[in-house]
Amino acid sequence: GPGEGKTTTIANLAITYANLGKKTILVDTDLRKPVLHNVFNIDKTPGLTTFLTDNVKFDDVIIKTDIENLDIISSGVIPPNPSEILLSDKMIEFVNKLKEKYDIILFDSPPLIAVTDAYVLSKYIDKFILVVRAGVTQRGGLERVLAGAETAGLKITGAVMNAMSEQYSYGAGYYY
Repeated sequence: GPGEGKTTTIANLAITYANLGKKTILVDTDLRKPVLHNVFNIDKTPGLTTFLTDNVKFDDVIIKTDIENLDIISSGVIPPNPSEILLSDKMIEFVNKLKEKYDIILFDSPPLIAVTDAYVLSKYIDKFILVVRAGVTQRGGLERVLAGAETAGLKITGAVMNAMSEQYSYGAGYYY
């Protein structure tokens, strides 16, 4: 869901891969409430939607960062039909171009609980990391996401638990 640390987690992961010498690209695929451009202090346009809907060259939407080996593609203008754009043939072309140029491709997706866009993106990914936040993620929401992921055939490769503290751990206190 919103506010669980997805963008912060994936931005840190992208920086880590880049620092390890992997040619890395981070793409803001949250086409409803994008924030990656704010995190890296870059322009939102041109971006992913610009490439997918206009006749803009692939290289024109790539933003070089000050971090060696790390490029970013912002979301672009918020479209009226994000899921349809993500399902387009142009998106397949986009992903294929990314695969030719980069070792690591990371998508900052919208919350699974809110919209279907993240499930749509699952057709383009090899690994999926679920980000949850202690004290914020609601159990019922998490259960719905896990059930939805199973139904969609989305294999969750790993999970990140943000904001863990003794307060949220099992058996906190005596003997532990």
